[in-house]
Amino acid sequence: MDKRKVITAYQRGFITIQECSQILGIENVHLSRLIQEAVNNCDTEDIVNQPING
Repeated sequence: MDKRKVITAYQRGFITIQECSQILGIENVHLSRLIQEAVNNCDTEDIVNQPING
């Protein structure tokens, strides 16, 4: 599964931070950095308006 889709699912509230880290197979500290990078790389509007399925 694409990391961006998992992070977007977390940001939208579909999964918890623990579920997100388990799916990606990384620790919460590393996951926090990935999420921060994702937020910095795109607008909040882009996250809200993109469909989760692709």
